[in-house]
Parts: sequence; C-alpha cells; structure tokens
Amino acid sequence: MVKKLVSEFVGTMLLVFFGCGTAVAVNTYVNSIYNVALPFTMILIALAFGLVLTAIISAIGHVSGAHVNPAVTIAMAIDGRMDIIETIEYIVVQILGAIVGAEILGILFNSYKVLGANGYGALSALPNITTLAAAIIIEIVLTFTFVLVVLVVSSKKDNGSNSIVIGLTLALVHIMGIPFTGTSVNPARSIGPAIFTGGEALNQLWVFILAPIAGAVLAAVFYKFVLKEKTKKEVPTIVEKSEVETKPVKKVVKPTSAPKAKKETTKKVVTKPKQTKKDN
Repeated sequence: MVKKLVSEFVGTMLLVFFGCGTAVAVNTYVNSIYNVALPFTMILIALAFGLVLTAIISAIGHVSGAHVNPAVTIAMAIDGRMDIIETIEYIVVQILGAIVGAEILGILFNSYKVLGANGYGALSALPNITTLAAAIIIEIVLTFTFVLVVLVVSSKKDNGSNSIVIGLTLALVHIMGIPFTGTSVNPARSIGPAIFTGGEALNQLWVFILAPIAGAVLAAVFYKFVLKEKTKKEVPTIVEKSEVETKPVKKVVKPTSAPKAKKETTKKVVTKPKQTKKDN
C-alpha cells in the first residue's frame, strides 16, 4: 500500500508540474514576449497535460493504477474497485502531491501569483461567457467524458494503448475547456495552485472540487448500470445454463443405474429356489 500511495503522490506532483507549468510558461511568459495566439497556446497546454498523463500511466500504472486525480479515484470506488479507506488515502496523497507540484512551480518561476489556477468570470479567457453556471456545466461534462473513458479503458486488458487513449482524452477535454475555466477535471490539480495563488482563485476553488466530483459520480453510475451491466449479462448467463444442464444429468444417471442392478439380482436369487422345489 505504501508503494501505491507514494506513486500517486509523485504522479500527481508531476501532473501539476508539467501541465500547470506549461500553462504558466506559455500564457505568462511566452505569450507576453512573442504575442502567441490563444489557439496555439491551448494546443500546447492540452498536449502537455495529455502527454504527461500518458507518461505517468506508463510509469506507475502497474503499481497504483495512476489515478492522480480524486475524481478518478471516487469513480473507481463507486464501481467497487476500491474500499473506503484506500479511497481516502489516495485522495489525501493526490492533494499533497498537487500542493508540492505547485510549490515547485512557485519556486521555479519565483512567483506564486500565476500558477495555472482554474477560474471563471474575470479569471477566464472568455469572461463574458464563463459565468458560474457555465463553469459548473463545462466541468461536469468534461469530467464525465474523461472519467468514463478511464473506467472503460481500465476495465479491459492493457494492450499498450490504454495510456495513449487516456492521455489523448485528457488532451481533448483540455482543448475544449481551457478557454472557459482553464480545465480542471481534477480537484487535486485545482487545489494545489489555488492555495498559493489565493484571492479570487481560492474563492472559486469550490467549483473545481464539486463539479469534477459530480461529473465523476455521473460517469461511474452510467458506466456501472449502462455499459458494464451489458457485458455482465451476456457471459454469466451462458455459464449458468451450462451448469444447470450438466448437474441434473449426473444426478439422474447414478441413482437409476444402481437400483436396477439390485432388483435384477434379488429376482434371480428368489426364483432359483422356487424352481428346485417344483422339480422335486
């Protein structure tokens, strides 16, 4: 268990360091110097999050599952893959890892004012569109999509493409969400930078904790009762039928063969003495 928790801590720290670090470097420094267009910066940030998650899954996936995200861990727990204690332990170390990752970025950039925190309204690239309601909706939908893919892919045998599919999905949701909220879909990723940035980013933090959790719960319920149950019904019914058909055959053959043998032997023993008396 210690290895799992250490892996989740390091994995979440690296996710924040590379993902949020790229966002800070591109938006705050590169954009201010070279005046790079928003679509280009969006693709760079999205790829950074997707690629680092792919690398993290490849590195620590065999140890902890590489959740590096409380939303994913909660969805796994709802699906019955984790118990409550393990779920809490995962979430705690993920948050701690995100905080350490944000701290490293603060030291690296020599500033804690901009660390890639999520936000809506004035903190959004689309301030006139991204209201509180819009932020909640976009985070729920994006998290639902991401977590659902994680649940489906992780339930199948890894043929080497699982990490790529999950990483590309994270990149996809970032491309959509960056202009609105900066894309959270991960409460730990939001908590780390917001704690150090403070101000309005910290005041809005609750949105990027509750909305991703809500999206993860919806994804877990949808997967468990819509997607997962279809595969369960097909395989077990075949097994159950074969068991029901074979067991009665064994029970019928044994009792019927034994009594017939006994009756035949008793009849032969009884008839022989009667025939000898008549002859005399």
